[in-house]
Amino acid sequence: MDHPSDLTMESGDGSNPFVRYVGSEVLLSLQNLRTDAETEPSFLITTQVNELLFKLAHIESVRARDQLEDDDVAGALRTLRRLRNVYTALNGSWDVLTSLSPTEYAEFRDALGEGSGFQSYMYRHMEFLLGHKVAMMAEGHRGHQPTYRDLLRSLGEMSLYDAALRLLWRRGLPVPRDSVERDWSEAVPPVREEIVEVWRTVYTEQDKYADVYLLAEALVDVAFDLCRWRNTHLLSVERLLGSKTGTAGSSGANWLRRVAEQRFFPELWAVRARL
Repeated sequence: MDHPSDLTMESGDGSNPFVRYVGSEVLLSLQNLRTDAETEPSFLITTQVNELLFKLAHIESVRARDQLEDDDVAGALRTLRRLRNVYTALNGSWDVLTSLSPTEYAEFRDALGEGSGFQSYMYRHMEFLLGHKVAMMAEGHRGHQPTYRDLLRSLGEMSLYDAALRLLWRRGLPVPRDSVERDWSEAVPPVREEIVEVWRTVYTEQDKYADVYLLAEALVDVAFDLCRWRNTHLLSVERLLGSKTGTAGSSGANWLRRVAEQRFFPELWAVRARL
């Protein structure tokens, strides 16, 4: 980290180099509040921070996927460690949001109109990259064609989990060919028994598959932290709204409860019952 005195130095054109690099003037001008409620800044700024963290999670997931495709398991493990720290930061953001009381949230909730976190396209990119391929989740963005096309591209790309399975396949483990050469945009069955058995082999023969075993546990760490984020989201909504409907017309807590039951990399969860 630069010394504080260095950050006060101007560049040749008279601008502050730190401000120019971070884009502070732009970032700090984006808090367009809609009410005078004293807690709306907490909600808006934390939500904006979450959007940036979703973007970072997507960037790191893409990097880990590509490293696995290049057979760079050590590099992917380093990237997944960073990714887990991103989810730690995301989970910590709920501490700010859950400090709001229901009456404080109600002071500005109506001003959100039809806006909802459900509509975050950066979150959808992140989910698609982690393997949760649900095509209809892109449909809410059809009205903005550049975003919609970008989501469809993301939907059609290999996921991080697909890359992990392709690595196992190249190592000679019996991953079915139709799991490693397919249309990446299509959803797959929640649990494929052949793949559960492959992971069981990895876990029971750790000495032989040491790096792949570490990869499996790193993926479960990521899935665990994201599931924790979803569950905390559910609890936070229940704390603020109870059984009210969501701002975009969803069923609110009931919808989030169903989402919280989903698991990323489900075969890595299923294998635990076989060990």
